Amino acid sequence: MDAQQFLVNSPLQFIDKASFTWQTPSNIALVKYWGKSEPQIPKNASISFTLNNCHTVTTIEFEKIEKSDTVQFDMFFEGKKKEDFKPKIAKFFQRISDYCPYIFEYKMTIHSQNSFPHSSGIASSASGLSAIAMCLTNLEQQLIPALNADFVNKKASFLARLGSGSASRSIEGPLVVWGNHPEIEGSSDLFGVTFPHKIHSIFENYQDVILLVDKGEKQVSSTVGHDLMHTHPFAENRFHQANENLSRLTKILQKGEVSEFINLVESEALTLHAMMLTSNPYFILMKPNTLEIIQKIWKYRLENNSNVCFTLDAGANVHVLFPENEKQNILQFIENELARFCYKNEYICDSVGLGAKKLANPNVK
Repeated sequence: MDAQQFLVNSPLQFIDKASFTWQTPSNIALVKYWGKSEPQIPKNASISFTLNNCHTVTTIEFEKIEKSDTVQFDMFFEGKKKEDFKPKIAKFFQRISDYCPYIFEYKMTIHSQNSFPHSSGIASSASGLSAIAMCLTNLEQQLIPALNADFVNKKASFLARLGSGSASRSIEGPLVVWGNHPEIEGSSDLFGVTFPHKIHSIFENYQDVILLVDKGEKQVSSTVGHDLMHTHPFAENRFHQANENLSRLTKILQKGEVSEFINLVESEALTLHAMMLTSNPYFILMKPNTLEIIQKIWKYRLENNSNVCFTLDAGANVHVLFPENEKQNILQFIENELARFCYKNEYICDSVGLGAKKLANPNVK
């Protein structure tokens, strides 16, 4: 690992004003990471589908000021000033300050909005922090014109990781690996990399319908959950298992082995929650309706010879994954059988996407 490559070693050509707008997606891990060390280093490698419809759009307006001892910024979310968002973002700026010293030279006005309800139970840190990181690296590219696009994306992933580990996987797509793994060329604990192999056509444009089981705040934060892995009796076995599963999944994705994909992805989801159940203190983030949905998916798959499956993040919501050729039937199944287990029958239809997009005409105010 070499974080030194992301330090600013070239003279900066300061500009008075700039504004950048980026749309960056959320993602859903297929092989999970649960457990990390400072500074945001994963205990095992993970791989995720980049999503398409669940995204954050962020505009940052930069205005040159006299160099300050603290980062100067205002935060607006969906048109309203959000003072309660500022501490987390201030902590993020503090973490990246060695790599982005120019943030002390600009007043930043941040406007952000999500394509999904903020309180929907979908983690917005991955999309939100990756969007900020893309805006910052765009500014850096203006200040150091020699920077190339590949380095900018890599640094954006590196910076985003320092705010939220999973945010490192929201810069590119459709499949991104974060964490050093011997079978993934170029992989690193410092940033995410695009899956380097050609995947089978069955996994192209894979569908993800997110069932919003619970929209409340989680009883245990992901940060606390990760910390509990430091003393977890099964932690080392879990880290080994996850890396082995990534090796297996690498072959599955190339060969198109959908039944193996289903088995591995569902097992990973349940293992993630098993680590929560066996932590000390222990906790449960699944809800009764989460289990009802899982049982319904299993029943439907058996009775209809379907390739539908599920995964979970660190919460109660269920991601229903399936090939595009089953879209019509699965959407009907969700509407008829699963929507009633969601909060106010709410769910979000999504699919695999390609990562961050720069927007030319900002409309986030």
